[in-house]
Amino acid sequence: MNQLGQNILILIALIGCSSQVVIKDPSIPDLLIEKSPYNVAIIYPENFTNFIHEEKVIGRKSWTIDFSESNKILFNKVFSSFFSTADVFLSDSEINSSNYKFIIKPNIDVMEFSVPEQSQDETFSVWIRYRIKIYDSTGAELINWPISSYGKTSTSTFADEQDLARAAVLAMRDAAALIILQMEKSKIIEKS
Repeated sequence: MNQLGQNILILIALIGCSSQVVIKDPSIPDLLIEKSPYNVAIIYPENFTNFIHEEKVIGRKSWTIDFSESNKILFNKVFSSFFSTADVFLSDSEINSSNYKFIIKPNIDVMEFSVPEQSQDETFSVWIRYRIKIYDSTGAELINWPISSYGKTSTSTFADEQDLARAAVLAMRDAAALIILQMEKSKIIEKS
């Protein structure tokens, strides 16, 4: 076999040993909550726009989960459902902070997952820990919440990629519910 043939076989083997999952929209249902009267500014970090988690399962294939815009979609829905106005900015320098009661800066601290080969059962699990920091209009930090979320699905007749994607979406929905619960019981964000 010539060098070109060997390279093609190596490429085929590598492609067969990796899986890619793309989360485009977590499709959370409409949130039936009473809105806070406050206007907020939201600043998303770079990793909300292009968060990609790559992991190699020991002795198995590598996995890539691309969250693309899905984190921003999720958090925009949560914050716009909870607050009177939720405007998105690229940085602090763009904000006239006197127009906003709070400035919210979410982040992704860590993301992990397990697949059936690791867990020795027929499930896919995803853990995501977000961090929500909320500042007042002067820039003083008021809240620093770690939000740990979890999603789990059983294997199905679908492809492994679809099962892992469903677990990731369930983890994102879990995060949305936890964020709403935290905001609902916060004395700092009391609704007037």
